[in-house]
Amino acid sequence: MLFCSKKSRRRLFAFVAFFMPAAGALAAQEHMTAAEVRAEIAAVPKGGKILLAGRDMAGDDLAGLDLSGADLHGAKLARANLHGVKLVGADLSGADLSGADLTFGWIIRANFSHANLHGATLQTMVTSTAMDNSPAEAANFTGADLSGASMTVHFSFDDMKGANFSHAMMSADMRNQSMGLLRTEFASANLMGANFSGAGLAHVLFRFAKLEGASFAGADLTAADFTGAYLSGADFTGASLAGANFDSADLRGAKGLPPALLRPAMK
Repeated sequence: MLFCSKKSRRRLFAFVAFFMPAAGALAAQEHMTAAEVRAEIAAVPKGGKILLAGRDMAGDDLAGLDLSGADLHGAKLARANLHGVKLVGADLSGADLSGADLTFGWIIRANFSHANLHGATLQTMVTSTAMDNSPAEAANFTGADLSGASMTVHFSFDDMKGANFSHAMMSADMRNQSMGLLRTEFASANLMGANFSGAGLAHVLFRFAKLEGASFAGADLTAADFTGAYLSGADFTGASLAGANFDSADLRGAKGLPPALLRPAMK
């Protein structure tokens, strides 16, 4: 047995504490299997909160889970299967959801601020408990990275200031619309300073959205609807604008639009 002085022991403990992470930090770094995630959820008492902040669940099959109200901020969910997952009121701020599949996911009042959704799939999401979105059920995507994502979502009323939608695919597929036009909508959403450069936005609805300073450079805006939108200082350089509707839109200081569109805004 090794004996050492009290002073030496204190130095040894300090050395170990400095170079070895806390147990909680180690746990947060370890990968959780889908079975472990389900066990964690089952262990939460009724009315309790699911705590998965910072946990690594990348690539897991979490389809159909109810994660409503869960703390998932900073969680690693890259390439995870989140098909049909309920995220009502969940906190996913700063989470890594790159390449994740959120098809049919419930995102009512969810917080995705500064989350990484690059290349994610967001198709036919549940965004309200009624037929139409309402401000009370809006989600938060401020500063989120949705670049290269594939989306058909009603983002109406959502807070999406500074979000990155560059090269995202949102154009409506007009070949299969027998049940009415299924398309992405940003009606009355806050998209100030958002980046839509190079995005596919054909037939997307932006009615009355706040788009001051937004960039649509090189985007496909064929038949997009900007009725009543606030577009002062927006950049449309190189965008495809065939059939786009700018009725009653605020276009003061907008760049890259045909002069015929800008003249009414200058009066």
